[in-house]
Formats: sequence, structure tokens, C-alpha cells
Amino acid sequence: MSKVLVIGGGPGGSLAAALLARAGISVTLLERDVFPRYHVGESLTSSCRVMMDIAGVLDKVDAAGFTSRRGALLRWGAEDWTIDWAELFGPDVRGWQVERADFDEILLRHAQEQGVEVVEGAHVKDVVFDGDRPVSAKWVDTRQGNAQRETGFDFLIDASGRSGALSAQKFRNRRPHEIFRNVAIWSYWDAGELLEGTPPGGLNVVSAPDGWYWVIPLREGRFSVGFVSHKTRFVERRKEFGSDDEMIRALVEESSTVREQLAMGAFCGPTRVEQDYSYVADSFCGPGYFLVGDAACFLDPLLSTGVHLAMYSAVLGAASVIGVDAGEIDETEAQGFYESLFRNAYARLIVLVSGVYEQYKGTESYFWLAQRLVREKETYDRPNGAFAEISAGLTDLRDAEDTRGVRALPELVEEADQARKRADEEAPQGQAANLSALRIEPNDLYDAASGLYLVTKPRLGIKRARPPAGRPRVSTARTRP
Repeated sequence: MSKVLVIGGGPGGSLAAALLARAGISVTLLERDVFPRYHVGESLTSSCRVMMDIAGVLDKVDAAGFTSRRGALLRWGAEDWTIDWAELFGPDVRGWQVERADFDEILLRHAQEQGVEVVEGAHVKDVVFDGDRPVSAKWVDTRQGNAQRETGFDFLIDASGRSGALSAQKFRNRRPHEIFRNVAIWSYWDAGELLEGTPPGGLNVVSAPDGWYWVIPLREGRFSVGFVSHKTRFVERRKEFGSDDEMIRALVEESSTVREQLAMGAFCGPTRVEQDYSYVADSFCGPGYFLVGDAACFLDPLLSTGVHLAMYSAVLGAASVIGVDAGEIDETEAQGFYESLFRNAYARLIVLVSGVYEQYKGTESYFWLAQRLVREKETYDRPNGAFAEISAGLTDLRDAEDTRGVRALPELVEEADQARKRADEEAPQGQAANLSALRIEPNDLYDAASGLYLVTKPRLGIKRARPPAGRPRVSTARTRP
């Protein structure tokens, strides 16, 4: 039986650890902070419910009383458009608006209950490699007088977030998306209102000439309110104000929409600022390791898909380790499966977000772009069906469980290129869509003929719809003495 080390106790790390432990695998999780701890990112997609159900933690999250979210209303450019997941896909398709300190702790404690050895206050300093394979992590135990520790493992799940134990610190192979070098400033109000027509508990997104606002309803009438703009503009504006509190309150006053939404509320802070720079690592996995969530890539928060990508990659990573450990697939196949599905999900979302940022083309263009990013055989009763499906995270789940095997990434890239070309052609005269910089190249690990797909019952794993083409199946499951 393999031994797995997980770095990071956020949603991706905790979910991966719980899934692995439920499969009988020995798991240690190292978390730098001591929970509960604050984290931004309150809005969760419906797909998160599905993945938490697989890990057995859904009932615990439901019992916490978080605000139930049925979708979003975007006041974007000159239009309002509503995405109501429950109306389109049924009453069970809903997410939450959560306080991350509480939500993340529920997931971490659940992992402990599944048998995961959780060490908080563990600051990983280095990952040690034997050739191209990681074999141990050196870390400092801050709760035990900064004692030096080292933990060995067979597989590593790097869920270390933006600090990136592997991609940022070891490999230094992250590539930023220059057009998404944004900064977010946000704070809290003790009351507020959602825009008329917003699905119950829904997120409001309001565009502005130099950025956009989010308005998120939390428990007990509290609202999270933020503003996102390019770093250049943010730095210019910040000079106008004596404090971050003063800046966010002034920004709210500048939007007639957001100002009216918060007219009955009172500012209660605290205000925070964070760089929302989007990036993607050159590879999401390798021999003996998988990068989960923000450790692999970060996407602009416009569609609130960060926790979805973290959990989706956690499910894929856990399934890959389980499949290899059981001798059902070899490591090269597992890496190809993981790389292709995770990168497909990221590519699809970043192309869609980049399309929405073109504020003046209208919703028909956004919905057309979304339709091109799902399987062409899929049809929807409403024009916003494909967009709603992607924003709920449901397209990724369907792709992972398709018994025909994963679409080759070149196919997705070709579709994305067509979407960019069409977006450029449809942009108003003199306004280029500027999507060409977002091309994400196929990864050569993916075997399009492998026919691998995700299964969740009776246990999480990877199955084969057809034998691999042209090569025998070889197990590379590793067992520690």
C-alpha cells in the first residue's frame, strides 16, 4: 500500500486526502496555518456538491447553514443576464456562499475523521527528489519550537496554493497571463440587497469602466463586496486614498448599482487586498506527483471557479493515485489522464472568462463561445444553457465520466482557437478580442486512444473503456517496505 503526502489543507488538499484515506491509503497532510484561518473565495459552484458527496462530507457542509446559491446575475455592460442553475438543471443543482474559515475547517476535520494524519503549523521548506521523482518533504514544525522534520512518501499531492511548493519554488515553471494581471480589494457590509431577478442566494457581478464588482450574500445578512481591476489602474487609484477602507467605500459609491444595493447596510470591514494574477504551470503532474488547484493554475475570479478547480483536480488526483496503487493503470496513463482533464477544464474556463471580459459584444456572443466549449452533440433549451453548465462546473464532471474516454486536448485547443477567431470577427470595429495570448498547448503525455474515464462507485478510481492502443499495460504501483 502506497504512502501519500498532501501539502496544503485547503479545499483541494483536504478533499484529496479524505478520498485517498477512504480508499485505505496512508495519508499525511501538512498545513502551514492553524485552522480556522481566513481565506477569500466565498462563492462555490454546484459541482462542489457532487465532489463533496463522493468524499462523504456533503451532509456536514449542508448542516453548517451556509447561504444556498442557485446561480448568478451579471449586470455586464448594458445588459442584465441571469444564470439560474436550479431552473435550468433541477433543484439539486445549487452551490453555497460560504465563510471560508468555517468551510475549510469542516473539510480538514473530515479528512482527519477519515484517518488522515493532519499536522497544522507545518511549513514545508523543500521537496527532495530522487531523479525526477519526489521522495520526501523537509518541513518546520512551528508548533514544536520550529523543529526540523522530514517525511517520506510514494506519491505527493501538492495542494500548496499560490505559494506553489513545486511549480513556483522548485520548478519555477509558472507562466502568467499578462492580460489578467489584476488586483482585488474587498470588504464586508452588515446588510444589503441582491439585484432584482437574482436567483436565491445568487452572486451579483457588476461591470465598471475599469473593472468589476462582486456582491455576495453570506449568513446573517452579511455581504462580501469586492472590486477587481488591472494592477496598473489599481496602483493609480490607490494613491487617491488614505487607507484601503477609504478606497473600497469610495469605489462602492462610484457604482450607482452597488451603492443602491448597500444603501441599507453599514460598512464593517476588514478590508483586504490581493493580487489576482492568473497563471498556469507548464505541467500539472509528473512521476509520483500531482499539482492540485492553485498549485497548478490560478484563474481570474470572475466566474467563481477557484474552489471548483481545486476540488475537481483533487478528485482526479486521488483517483489517479488509487488506480496506480491498485495496479489498474500505470503511472504514465494516470499522468496523461490527469493532465488532459485538468488542463481541459482550466483552458475552457479561461477562454470563457476572457470572452466575458470583452464587455461590449453582448450575451449572444458569450453564449456562443460557451456552446463551442462543450460537446457539440449537447443541446440546450435556452441560449444560456452551455454557459450555465460550464459556470456550474458540470461540463468538467461529465467529461471525466464519459466512457468514450477523454477528448484529446488538441481537439479542445482547436475549438478554443475557433472561438477566439469568431470572437475577433464579431467584436465591434476597432475592438479586438485579444484572446490569442491565451493559447494553451496540448500536453504530449496524453494518449487519446487510452479510453480512460473516472468512476465514483462502488469506489473512486479510473476505468478503461478500451485497451490502450499499441502498447501493453504495465503496472508501476509502488509499495514502501
